[in-house]
Amino acid sequence: MTKQRVHLFIKGKVQGVFFRQAMKVTAKKNHVSGWVRNLKDGRVEAVLEGEDINVSGVVEWCHAGPANARVEDIEIRNEKYKSEFAKFEVLY
Repeated sequence: MTKQRVHLFIKGKVQGVFFRQAMKVTAKKNHVSGWVRNLKDGRVEAVLEGEDINVSGVVEWCHAGPANARVEDIEIRNEKYKSEFAKFEVLY
């Protein structure tokens, strides 16, 4: 399996709908490490690291998000895998 790192910027109704907490649960289920946080401009930003298939699963989940979210667009930046994180965290 190949390791992957992606940097996401998620736009839409993604704040105030438990997006970050739901993403943390999804990342843990998929054995993906990294972090997620809200941005002042209303987007959610996240960095994910893990096996290709697992990271892809979390990215796929992000296209819909939790029940009350409405995702309009996701900017995905592929980055060099760094093995930087021991777990997945919500940053404040």
